[in-house]
Amino acid sequence: MNSRIFGKAGRLVSEIGLGTWQLGGGWGDVTDEAALATLRAAYETGTTFFDTADVYGDGRSETLIGKFLKSAKVRERVFIATKLGRRGDPGWPKNFTREVVRAHTEDSLRKLGVEALDLTQFHCVPPEVLMRGELFGWVAELQREGKIKDYGASVEAMDEALWCCAQPGCAALQIIFNIFRQKPVHTLFDAARHSGVALIVRLPLASGLLGGKMTAQTKFPANDHRNFNRDGQQFNVGETFAGLPFEKGVALADALKPFVPAGMTMAEFSLRWCLDFEAVSVLIPGARNPAQALANARASVLAPLGADRHVKLAAFYEREVAAHIRGPY
Repeated sequence: MNSRIFGKAGRLVSEIGLGTWQLGGGWGDVTDEAALATLRAAYETGTTFFDTADVYGDGRSETLIGKFLKSAKVRERVFIATKLGRRGDPGWPKNFTREVVRAHTEDSLRKLGVEALDLTQFHCVPPEVLMRGELFGWVAELQREGKIKDYGASVEAMDEALWCCAQPGCAALQIIFNIFRQKPVHTLFDAARHSGVALIVRLPLASGLLGGKMTAQTKFPANDHRNFNRDGQQFNVGETFAGLPFEKGVALADALKPFVPAGMTMAEFSLRWCLDFEAVSVLIPGARNPAQALANARASVLAPLGADRHVKLAAFYEREVAAHIRGPY
């Protein structure tokens, strides 16, 4: 596993991390045993960056990571990023007060079993709330108290990302970025580099579309967001299939298959595409079992795709994909 410097934090992290939304819920059922085995498998491949949120499974994901850290005794060698702002207790808009931000941070510390959070991120909160600036001031207090080491935001749209980049204390941004979502290349990457802001890439496989195994007939469990949020019924549509209508996304993924180099799976190709951008600090694909965690890690040691293929993929995006993306972008 290769490593990259994580922005202003200056720490080395694995360039392939592990997103753990699916371990908390929202992607079908995952047992505690399978979740812990997945965390261990990812760590054994060299993964040192783990991303979670207090709302994933109402704290289940954080609790499982806490059990993993305790059992594996690996705390000093891993980077734990969590998020806050979307819990239902007390819910919006009461989540956005100094007292609740502090209480939710302390809950995360307890569930993870750590003395300080490596990174806390505001979790796709309303842009008008984020851009008031108060939230960053409140987590800066927690940083001074030693409860968090760095802070940033997970955002939906590039105008939010650019605003965050201009805030002196912002250490990291989490964005949706993949072959189907190329806008950050031209709107954000230079600003992030200039500001020293680390970029965490979520949905690098577009909710599995870019694994290349889905068909228009693929079915998902009732409690999987790919079933219940296809058109943004529960939260931003961009978080599911990168904002593409499912059937269109399947057709576009099929059209990409001729671009995949010999010897690579489509998932490896899609992860490698993201890694080819130096502005990217870490990818956080999900995994529901150890085999998926191992497969994700392999992209780190593959050769770059090359300029010619990148030019063709950029043209494919502009010609075939961009007009079909829904949701804030």
